[in-house]
Amino acid sequence: MNGRQMAELARIGRPDLKTLFITGFTENTLLNNGQLGPGMLVLTKPFAMDVPTTRIRELIAG
Repeated sequence: MNGRQMAELARIGRPDLKTLFITGFTENTLLNNGQLGPGMLVLTKPFAMDVPTTRIRELIAG
């Protein structure tokens, strides 16, 4: 099971669960050329140290 599959299963019981995927793969690889659901963001490596904080704030703010 990959991270996206696990997040989708977790959202069955918690539909409002917010998820930040952090990956070394390209965003297209994670998405399988699809789209992420609401409350899901992707952060690809490498990234500056301030970027995760910004992304988490975006998720919390909705």
